Amino acid sequence: MSGLHSFSQFVSKYFAVIVILISVIAFISPDTFTWIAPHITLLLGIIMFGMGLTLRLSDFGVVLKKPIPVIIGVIAQFVIMPLVAFGLAIALNLPPELAAGLVLVGACPGGTASNVMVYLAKGDVPVSVAMTSFSTLLAPILTPFILFLLADQWLPVDAGAMFISIIQVIIIPIALGIIVRRLLPNFVDKSTTVLPLISIVAILAIVSAVVGANKDNIATTGVLLFVAIMLHNSIGLVLGYLTAKLVGLDEAKRRAISIEVGMQNSGLGASLATVHFSPLAALPSALFSVWHNISGPLLVSIWGWIDSKKSKVDINTKTPSI
Repeated sequence: MSGLHSFSQFVSKYFAVIVILISVIAFISPDTFTWIAPHITLLLGIIMFGMGLTLRLSDFGVVLKKPIPVIIGVIAQFVIMPLVAFGLAIALNLPPELAAGLVLVGACPGGTASNVMVYLAKGDVPVSVAMTSFSTLLAPILTPFILFLLADQWLPVDAGAMFISIIQVIIIPIALGIIVRRLLPNFVDKSTTVLPLISIVAILAIVSAVVGANKDNIATTGVLLFVAIMLHNSIGLVLGYLTAKLVGLDEAKRRAISIEVGMQNSGLGASLATVHFSPLAALPSALFSVWHNISGPLLVSIWGWIDSKKSKVDINTKTPSI
């Protein structure tokens, strides 16, 4: 078990590098991974079940005790990211399927990796966990509604069918995970070292399947789409931080909201796009998964550098004792 724990930590630490590597391999040898595509929904369900295993009912208590930061963050999540995606799709004149796919990933709830990034960035982890949980619970209603509102001009959106899909692949697995944790807490606690590894493998499988299925599309539109993804994520991170600052939240909450707004549940986006649209519409979600696992650690490093500079300034400006 100790060896598995060490391997899980290694994979988690170098996930950004691994996801890039697996994407390159999938692009070079797409047939190796395209067989995974029909199982994307199942893989997402496994990820969400793992998320449910890590949740406690007390995690939702943050919303009741200190609702303002969480509510502000969730509103920013479902307003900033979809509108930025919509604006970029129009400004860059993306093809209809890519435009709808970009709006779809923008309309998804916060990503499961965001909590780890917030912890590493010395942000407010309880607010981060509450935002992820709360936005995920709202996703069955808000994601289809936002997509219908903004993306129906590019592709027909069946909001009702999408609502059912999100219930099936998000809400039910999370609920089952919470129930299992309540019934078998000791078993779940012993399994926590394996859960991140399972989720990472599932995410890698989803990304590789979408990249493999879109080799030709990546070759023709990959650069333009990747620019859109980078801008989408970066603007979300910046506007999330500025929104929290504007309403007077402290630095820890600003960082939490910034990361929560900027990091999306791209697995959900890929699953919904594959089921309801096409493999091409799933491409923005796959590339978003690659990029936000690069930008997240990069932002953590930037904040770490800022904190170290401030610490040095504080030490140098202290009045020496006599």
